[in-house]
Amino acid sequence: MVRLRSILLFLLLFKCFGSIIAEEEDQIEQFSEALLLRPLPDRKVLAHFHFDSKVPPTRTHGSHHHLFPKSIYQLVHKFRVREMELSFTQGRWNYARWGGYDPISSRNAKPPGVELWATFDVPQHQVDASWRNLTHALSGLFCASINFLESSTAYSSPQWSFKSFATNIRYGTLPREAVCTENLTPWLKLLPCRDKAGLSALMDRPSIYRGFYHSQRLHLISNEFDLAAESSGMVLEQTLTVVLQPVTLGSGMTSSVGSIQQPSWSLSTLFGRKVSGRCVLSNASNVYVQLEPDLVSELKATSETQQQSDVGNLISEAWSDMSFEMSESAVRVIKEANGFLKESSLLYEFALENYSDSRPFDLEFRWKRPVTWSSQLAPLQARRFLMGSGNERGAIAISLKSVGISEYAKSSVNEEGRCLLRVDVFQVVPWYIKVYYHTLKVFLDERLHSLADVVERTNVSPSEDKVSPGLMEIALRLPCDVHSVILTLEFDKGFLHIDEYPPDANQGFDIPSALIRFPGIKTKMDLFEDKSACKSPILSKLQEESPVLWYTEVLLVPLTTPDFSMPYNVITITCTVFALYFGSLLNALRRRVDEEERLLKNKAAKPSGPIGVLLSKLSAKLRGKPLEPPPPSSSSKVSYKLILRVILVAGIAAAWQYFYG
Repeated sequence: MVRLRSILLFLLLFKCFGSIIAEEEDQIEQFSEALLLRPLPDRKVLAHFHFDSKVPPTRTHGSHHHLFPKSIYQLVHKFRVREMELSFTQGRWNYARWGGYDPISSRNAKPPGVELWATFDVPQHQVDASWRNLTHALSGLFCASINFLESSTAYSSPQWSFKSFATNIRYGTLPREAVCTENLTPWLKLLPCRDKAGLSALMDRPSIYRGFYHSQRLHLISNEFDLAAESSGMVLEQTLTVVLQPVTLGSGMTSSVGSIQQPSWSLSTLFGRKVSGRCVLSNASNVYVQLEPDLVSELKATSETQQQSDVGNLISEAWSDMSFEMSESAVRVIKEANGFLKESSLLYEFALENYSDSRPFDLEFRWKRPVTWSSQLAPLQARRFLMGSGNERGAIAISLKSVGISEYAKSSVNEEGRCLLRVDVFQVVPWYIKVYYHTLKVFLDERLHSLADVVERTNVSPSEDKVSPGLMEIALRLPCDVHSVILTLEFDKGFLHIDEYPPDANQGFDIPSALIRFPGIKTKMDLFEDKSACKSPILSKLQEESPVLWYTEVLLVPLTTPDFSMPYNVITITCTVFALYFGSLLNALRRRVDEEERLLKNKAAKPSGPIGVLLSKLSAKLRGKPLEPPPPSSSSKVSYKLILRVILVAGIAAAWQYFYG
């Protein structure tokens, strides 16, 4: 009995000690880094960097931090930011080839340029002021033109497209913002090790910016101002998503059927560098290689030694018996549970804590035989284009085409025994594109339908000249067996003041990307139960449900532009008239001075004074000639023609100034 009491007391103390340690771990700062690599079907490689920083609440941990960036902490407290997302993107995500139904594409596929949205914990009348101050602070922090979003014509207030029924949210985008190293360097400075150690050391600037797609994102969540609930502090998520074309290792191979083999690659060929170890300040530093479900299916079908229907050989380390091989052995292999898809994806995990400067990590992925597969697509593929011609009016069309919605029927909304797919459309247009929202038409399978049968709810805010842009949020109810959906909106093109045109006005004006959202269809990775998997923030993020998102193209609208050479012509003719006037006047004045100088020279040549007169008389007597008087001076007389010419030019100049000045 005494021994049993001792055992129970020991277990109780052990449990209490474990809870104290867990509480202490929750009350310290945490930082983790991860890199996910994924081969793509079009002979490219997706590299997704994920950095996660957590800090406890200020009231329990204080305002001094060792890992969390101080500049972000000050922004949150000065402008009372509850949630914020900022992205810098170069290029456009190829949904057809790189996938649109996975957590990476749903969260990290962003529109070109700069996109910013934020929610504030301030009264409603202070939201706009907080937004303007935040844009200026971010502009200076990331060396970008984010301050252009301070104008009321550059941002809007969506209701449910980003955060459900949030009233203190503001959204703005700059489609033409150029992304360069000046934006990446401040982003890297927010990391504890910057780009000196860990996975961030792979971010070689030329390697990253020569990619087909590049998007750096910053997502911040803070609940420090929520006093009612238990605060968890702030969480800063930094991601960098790059699509690279690898340099082929060895000569390419072609199969007998003519399919081209995927290029082999390594970290050194992708980024030009190797990883010398983890960041010493990080709690976890891992590299993952993901194989998509369709790729796993193809590997099972093409493998010569594959005898079973499971993926046992894929999980084992017998790389030589498969269609590919990796130079390093994975610490573990994480298998995704089967959803309604036929196959599941695989994650190979590599821990950087086993590598150092003497033994750098340079993972090499080499294909042995050609493999063809396709990425998971969203239920509807979206495109947006312009209709009409001329500089007066036009129309915007959004086209949605099905890729097989029957597979997503289990995630759709079912009402009264009918399978319905809900689609949210969010679109912002500048104020000079005057959209007539009452002209909205919806075509299902090329047949016009009534809006009452298709539209569930709308949020429309018409644009106001030089005050606010136009905003449209539409929730559609579509049958699951629909093949094509087309939405059209008519608009008129406005006129701008000459001071409002950009330097490259003849290039056209941008309409930001529209956002297509599928709230009823969630994407996530259902990993097998693994307690250690929860310690990795990137795996936890991949297991979170998120709606499928799709950003459309940026539209380029030509507007009526004035003849910018007219001011040049006016300046030229004005300068010509003034040149004629002042040239003639100075010419006339110059001629009179020449005559006076000539007379002065004649006088200087003749003797002057009484001695000069005596010498002149003496010279005349010696020659026997009388003394000649000096000739009369004509310097005071000016030609009447010259006077008339000056008066005429002056009159012309005065008349020009009176009528055109």
